[in-house]
Amino acid sequence: MNVLLQISLIVLPAAAVLLTTIFFLRREAEKETSNLRIELKKQRQKYFLPGRVESYQRVILLMERIHPGNLAMRIHKPNTTAKSFQTSLLKAIREEYNHNVAEQLFISPKAWGMVKKSKEESVKIINIAADSVGPTQSSTEMATKLFEIVAELETLPTEITIEMLKKEFQELF
Repeated sequence: MNVLLQISLIVLPAAAVLLTTIFFLRREAEKETSNLRIELKKQRQKYFLPGRVESYQRVILLMERIHPGNLAMRIHKPNTTAKSFQTSLLKAIREEYNHNVAEQLFISPKAWGMVKKSKEESVKIINIAADSVGPTQSSTEMATKLFEIVAELETLPTEITIEMLKKEFQELF
């Protein structure tokens, strides 16, 4: 029994030292891993932040460009029919959207969903204006109707999306 006691007096403190060492080594390794993650995140932000900033700028510009009122002002040709004007407006929306589709890589999925929805709503507004004047009417009559619809709406989907994009962008900093 005396031998057992002597062995216990040697093994127990050694085990305690071993467990303490393991605990501190693990803690140090976790701290190193955490520091490495923080450093990698900083490097990723440094590398990707300029691209994200540019993407938010481009998507906001997209929303401004497909806003039905802005689009009508930019595309309108007085000597054309409503049908031709409608076709030109829808083509411009499609081209603007397709030109910026890659920006979804740098903005949140929720924001890109809002962009898509705003595009679809702009198309609907244009189609409603075109349907209300008829295809053979002048583009000026359709533009007038389009501006009336825009004026009736409190806030357009493109404007809502712009505000959401601004808020999301500000959260990056």
